[in-house]
Amino acid sequence: MTYQGTQRELHSGTGVLRYHEAGDGPPLLLLHGSGIGVSGWRNYRANLGVFADRFHCYALEFPGFGISDPVPGNPVTAAVDSVGRLMDALDLESACVIGNSLGAVVASQVAMARPERVRRLVAVGGIGASLLSPDPSEGTRLLRRFADDPTREHLVHWLECMIHDPALLTRELIEERWASAATPAARASIEAMYGSEAIAQRQRAISGARPYWSRLPTLTCPTLLAWGANDRQCPLDMALIAQRLVPRAELHVFPQCGHWVMYEAKEAFERVALEFLCR
Repeated sequence: MTYQGTQRELHSGTGVLRYHEAGDGPPLLLLHGSGIGVSGWRNYRANLGVFADRFHCYALEFPGFGISDPVPGNPVTAAVDSVGRLMDALDLESACVIGNSLGAVVASQVAMARPERVRRLVAVGGIGASLLSPDPSEGTRLLRRFADDPTREHLVHWLECMIHDPALLTRELIEERWASAATPAARASIEAMYGSEAIAQRQRAISGARPYWSRLPTLTCPTLLAWGANDRQCPLDMALIAQRLVPRAELHVFPQCGHWVMYEAKEAFERVALEFLCR
């Protein structure tokens, strides 16, 4: 089932936040990843009906990705702030959260800063740090190439890196992402996160500061790490640090699956995530 007509708007002094709302039950936030032409709707539209059968779902559109109004500053910081803005405006004292990639990082930041706000977390890739794989990863290097030179060919190369089964990379998916990536806000967000200078600054900051993953022992909510065995954006060895450091973490690895677990392993992911969330 695919929900339509679910988009809502939240007006505030820092711009309009948009989100999709569906279902009834305990609150569940769905937080999308970064990347080219991404949005909350594109990440979760195929899963929303399943989760809305058990939860009151809110699929947030982070600022600066072409749907919600952009705000100044770092896109990750803006995304973390947007979760608090949404929860405060909707009077959500706490919620379960599913976060993909950037969404997982954002959810973990919220949960570490405000443990009472996140009941359970499903992290689809994203959190942790590489032990054996190159850093930046293959996927991040392809994002950097697109940010520096935004061509359709570079988009396709990155999309090929996101999934294990090339049959899932349809012309419709490519054209949808290409059209969305052309918006000024989306281009600015990609450059701010993945341009050569942005990545260089991040690497310099990491070398002189405490990395965020070192604080993962303070992520105390029950956490499911959902990982594709063939993830080339966030390689599987990243999950080992998260599983070791997060006190209540468990890891489920989906075979023959890339970074977009909720898309490529849809039914299996929904089954595993619902079992975890409904305990």
